[in-house]
Amino acid sequence: MQKQHFIWKDFQQINNYVYEWLPDETTEIKAIVQIAHGMSETAFRYERLAALLTSQGFAVYANDHLGHGRTAGSPEAVGKFGKDCFHGMVENMGEITSEIRKRYPSHIPIFVMGHSMGSFLTQHYMVSYIKEHPDNVQGIILSGTNGKQGAALHAAIAIATTEAAIRGDHHRSKLVTSLSFGAFNKKFAPNRTPFDWLSNDASEVDKYVEDPYCGVTFTSGYFRDFFRGLKEIHQAKHVHQIRKDLPIYVFSGEDDPVGGGKGVRRLLSMYEELGLKNVSSKLYPRGRHEMLNEVNRDIVMDDIAEWLNEQVASRG
Repeated sequence: MQKQHFIWKDFQQINNYVYEWLPDETTEIKAIVQIAHGMSETAFRYERLAALLTSQGFAVYANDHLGHGRTAGSPEAVGKFGKDCFHGMVENMGEITSEIRKRYPSHIPIFVMGHSMGSFLTQHYMVSYIKEHPDNVQGIILSGTNGKQGAALHAAIAIATTEAAIRGDHHRSKLVTSLSFGAFNKKFAPNRTPFDWLSNDASEVDKYVEDPYCGVTFTSGYFRDFFRGLKEIHQAKHVHQIRKDLPIYVFSGEDDPVGGGKGVRRLLSMYEELGLKNVSSKLYPRGRHEMLNEVNRDIVMDDIAEWLNEQVASRG
């Protein structure tokens, strides 16, 4: 595998750090996978998946989102954003897709995978970007995601909006963090760490805890914008614009507190009602939030590669 990176200056003139993992020079590239990582983590954590995919002829790209990783610049800057960060991150995903598209012949397909926060950004991108550039993306993968949410989301929007108005957008919100991540972890009490909900593999959880770019308390302004984005992506005027023939693969752990079995099934039911024709899914028993870092991660990654290879083969 060849590993490199490039800096992409976005529409706000912010330098975005983009990882690029390529197959060995002797291997022909058959498709591209662009990854949108989750909240309070980095794109580098997907290098293990990239190693598998590049060995099978896929080029892999992943940017550190605004306010994350090397795009943020330092651990102290992680979690701080400008206004409307949800749409800003979605916009950046589209800009990077367009840049990737320019680098490869048009017959090489691009697939976009989003995990957790990245999956919700991708659910927006499925309309906002793909509607404008229908030939640029040939499939979507959603990991650790969720369907439409109700009263709890409305309450979260109100709390984050009020706190941001009183304490400022850059206030690091222990309150909202406790109501979200803290609630996620309660399901797995007694807890060894605040992040037991991520994986059954203690060594993987420890890697996350020890990474200064991960597990950072985010700001009130971020939570306000993110929760508003969650509400927007499942509104009727949005979901009815999803391309009906767009291949989508959804996977999650059954015990994932973000969506898990119920939330993913709710999302799949919505896609069925919308008439989407090419949706497949897999729920892993006892799996938690980060299936790519679970005890059965090799199986999970093989399943992703199998779906991608099937999509490439179906194009002839």
